[in-house]
Amino acid sequence: MTEPTSFIYSGTELDLFATARNWKSYWTRVIDPYLGQNVLELGAGIGATALALKHRSYARWLSVEPDSTMVQMVKQAISAGSLSAHHEVVCGTSQDVSGDQRFDTVLYIDVLEHILDDRAELQHVASLLQPGGHIIIVAPAHNSLYTAFDKKIGHHRRYDKKLLQAIVPEGFDVHRMQYLDSVGMLASLANKLLLQSDSPTLGQVRFWDSVLVRASRLVDPLCGYRLGKSIVCVLEKPAQPSKK
Repeated sequence: MTEPTSFIYSGTELDLFATARNWKSYWTRVIDPYLGQNVLELGAGIGATALALKHRSYARWLSVEPDSTMVQMVKQAISAGSLSAHHEVVCGTSQDVSGDQRFDTVLYIDVLEHILDDRAELQHVASLLQPGGHIIIVAPAHNSLYTAFDKKIGHHRRYDKKLLQAIVPEGFDVHRMQYLDSVGMLASLANKLLLQSDSPTLGQVRFWDSVLVRASRLVDPLCGYRLGKSIVCVLEKPAQPSKK
C-alpha cells in the first residue's frame, strides 16, 4: 500500500452508536448470506462492524481506515483477542489497497455517504472483487431526512434506491436493495421537523435501539421493506463466463 494521507475523524457518534446492539443484529442478519471468506472492510472506524460480524470465521478480514487513532484502537482489539488473529487493519482508503489483491466481499457499512465521489469509489473497488463476489452497502436513507447531524458528521448525502442504482458499477447485478427501520424513519422525520437536533443523546439512541428498532423488525416485513431510515444494497459481480 502507498502511504495514506493523514486524516483525523472529528465525530463522536461512532462511540454512541456502538451501543446499538439491536440495530446491529438486525442488519447483520440481512447481509449475512452474502459474506464471503475474504472480506475488505472500508471505513473500519473503531471496529464496531467487525465485532458485529465476528459470529463466523473468515480466512482473511482486511479493515481499512483513514483515521490513524482509530486504526490503533482496532489493533488493540486484535491484540486483546476481541477480534480474530486473521483480522488485519491498515491506515488508508480503498486507493491504498494493492491492485493485485482480491476479495469476495467488500463492505461499506455507514461509510459510502462520507465519500464525495461515490460512483468512482465503487468503480475502483469493483476491480478488487472476485467474480461472483459482493459489494455490501448499508447507508442512511432519503435525502429528505438530511439534517444538521448528517452535515456535522460529514455525510455528503443520504441514499434512496434511485441514487444507488445510478452508481452501480457496469456489469454488476443488484442482488438485493431494501429499506430497514420504518419506525425509526418516523422518529427521524420528527427530529427533522420538530426537534432539529444536530446530535442525538445516549438516551435517544438507547430508546431508538431498544424500542423503535424492535418495532421495525415487526413492521418492516408488513411494509414490504419499502420504508426505512436506512438502506441495504447488495451488488454482485458476474461470474467469469465459462470457457467453451
